[in-house]
Amino acid sequence: MEPAPLFDDVADAPAGGMAEWRQAADGQRLRLAHWRPEDARGTVLMLPGRTEYVEKYGPTATEFAKADLAMIAIDWRGQGLSDRMLDDPMGGHVMHFADFQQDFDVMLQAAADHDLPKPWYLLGHSMGGAIGLRALNRGAPVARAAFSSPMWGIQMSASLRPMAWGLSWVARRVRMDHTYAPGTSGASYPNATPFDGNMLTCDRDQYDWMARQVEKHPELGLGGPSLRWLNEALVECRALAALASPDIPCLTVLGSEEMIVDPARIRSRMDRWPSGRLMMVEGGRHECMMETPERRDAVFDALRAHFTAER
Repeated sequence: MEPAPLFDDVADAPAGGMAEWRQAADGQRLRLAHWRPEDARGTVLMLPGRTEYVEKYGPTATEFAKADLAMIAIDWRGQGLSDRMLDDPMGGHVMHFADFQQDFDVMLQAAADHDLPKPWYLLGHSMGGAIGLRALNRGAPVARAAFSSPMWGIQMSASLRPMAWGLSWVARRVRMDHTYAPGTSGASYPNATPFDGNMLTCDRDQYDWMARQVEKHPELGLGGPSLRWLNEALVECRALAALASPDIPCLTVLGSEEMIVDPARIRSRMDRWPSGRLMMVEGGRHECMMETPERRDAVFDALRAHFTAER
C-alpha cells in the first residue's frame, strides 16, 4: 500500500481522500483512491470509463458522502496514472478485456484492506459498465449495482460494424493492433473537441472542468482506442449479451441523446433484468452524472435512493 499522487487541486473531492499504488496479478501497477466520510455506512465501488481517472469522480464521492457512503475508484490499466500499455502513452490499449477483472480484484482487496464499510455497491460508467457486468457474473460481493451509460454495446452504423470487426481482426493478425482506431487520435476528447456538438454533456461548466483537469495534469490524458482495444471490446460486448442478468437489484441510467454506447443493447439488458430499472434522462448525453444541474441532481438522487434502499 504505497502512497500515490492524488491531484486534489482538480478533483473537487471531499477532504481526506487517499490514493495508493497496488499491483495486479500480472504485475501491472495500478492507482486507486478512496474517500470515507466519518459516519460511512456503505461503500460505492466506482468503475470509471475508458480514458478516465480517479480525479474525475471527486464530485461523485461528494454526492455519495451526502448519504454516508464511502467511495473507492481505480485507474484501469492503460489510463490515468496506472501503467500505460504502449510506447505511445496516449493510445488506449488492452491486451485482453479479461485483464480488467484482475484490476477489479485489486479494488476488492483494497476495499477489504482498508475495511471500507459494507454493504458494498457497484457503480460502472461506460467501459466500467462492461467490466462491472462481467464482475457481477463472476460473483462480485456487492449488495446492489448501478450503471451509467454502460458499454454493453458500441454505437455505430450498420454499414460500419462489419468494417470495425474486420479491420480490428486483421490488425491483430498483422501485428498492427497498437495503432489508433480509424477516426481517432492521441488527443484527449474534451481538450480537442469544441463544446458545441460534443457527445458527452450539455453542461459547458462540466465539460470545461474535464478539459482543465488534463490541461493542468497532462499525464492524466488519454486519446483514442487502439484497434486491439476495439476488437477486444467488440468481442466482450457480444459475450456479455449472451449472459443472464445477475440476481441483484440494479439501476441503469441512460441519456436520451446517447451517442457513444448502444442504447438498444442497454434496453434489451434491462428488459430482462428481473430486479432492474432503467432510468431515462431526457436530453442527457453520455455523461449523465455530469449533465446540467437538474439532470445531475435527479441522477444522484436516484443513485443514493437505490443504494440505501435497504436501510
